[in-house]
Amino acid sequence: MIRTTKQAKHEAKRLFGLCLVGGKFDEDRARQVVRAAVQSGHRGYLTVLRYFHRLVKVELVQRTVEVESAVPLPTDLQADVRIGLEGLYGSGLTTLFGLNPELIGGMRIKVGNDVFDGSVRSRLTALARSFGITGGNGRKAEG
Repeated sequence: MIRTTKQAKHEAKRLFGLCLVGGKFDEDRARQVVRAAVQSGHRGYLTVLRYFHRLVKVELVQRTVEVESAVPLPTDLQADVRIGLEGLYGSGLTTLFGLNPELIGGMRIKVGNDVFDGSVRSRLTALARSFGITGGNGRKAEG
């Protein structure tokens, strides 16, 4: 029986630990854990599952990669990007490739909270800042 928020969080962490196989999150295990928690009918299970859900969301965000480019990336380059990211973050990443013409060229990669921006747009913005140019109006900052 869960009586406090602290107990619910602790139980959610314990359940989340049951979902790790070889240190990696297993979605099938998570489904089994949720099913078992619901079937148990223990008082407070909804609170525990709410905290469990938060832990799962954080894990999925950290394992999701968003790659943006101005033009579609060839399949071989997509594979190279995946391999490189798995070298940094480990296997089991979900990689999503998308288009963003505003980047002009290059790529922008987001993994969880990490952002790698090698786009032409970001370089032009950095160059503009170094010259004291603000925003999009092309005027120098007064000071």
